[in-house]
Amino acid sequence: MLRLARNVLIDDFQARDTLPLSHLPACMHSSGTNLDSHRGQRRMLRAVASFEFAKGVFVVLMGICALALVHKDAWLLAESLLALLHVNTDSHSAQLFLDFADSLTDARLWAAAYIAFAYAALRFTEAYGLWKERTWAEWVAFVSGTLLLPLEVRELMRGVTLIRCTVLLFNLAIVVYMLYVILANRRERRAATSLAGRG
Repeated sequence: MLRLARNVLIDDFQARDTLPLSHLPACMHSSGTNLDSHRGQRRMLRAVASFEFAKGVFVVLMGICALALVHKDAWLLAESLLALLHVNTDSHSAQLFLDFADSLTDARLWAAAYIAFAYAALRFTEAYGLWKERTWAEWVAFVSGTLLLPLEVRELMRGVTLIRCTVLLFNLAIVVYMLYVILANRRERRAATSLAGRG
């Protein structure tokens, strides 16, 4: 709450460019370095929020694709797709793809769509919260990212690829950064409470 009040005052003062930071209340005063740090943190949080929003959009599209396959012959569509892409259907990867398509049932497609839409709702909620710099969203990003790390490590152990390495490193960076933000905000709240107690 104190951080929000300070930020509103600072933004207002900077917009009007009439009042120096020294006129802020003592418990809200920050050096220029702290202000730059907060601006950098805001930019990073919004970058993470944009990434989470993009993930949500991607998963919604996957859910729509799953619904589009309901009551359709997925194996026939998969074979047509391979032919369109000029992929040899006798190759091992093509056979795996066709076997996967053959195993799809309407029940599985509906379940995949429900999971996709629920996951997308979580990503959109997290993106909104991070964009607005909400503490709960920082925790959601940290916990959900941490829970995904073991799955990503397992995928990497199945076979090292550039995409898997990139996803793991990117998610790890988000988890570490969110932990940094959570700890920095906790220190800031404690310092503000300490200053308020002295006053």
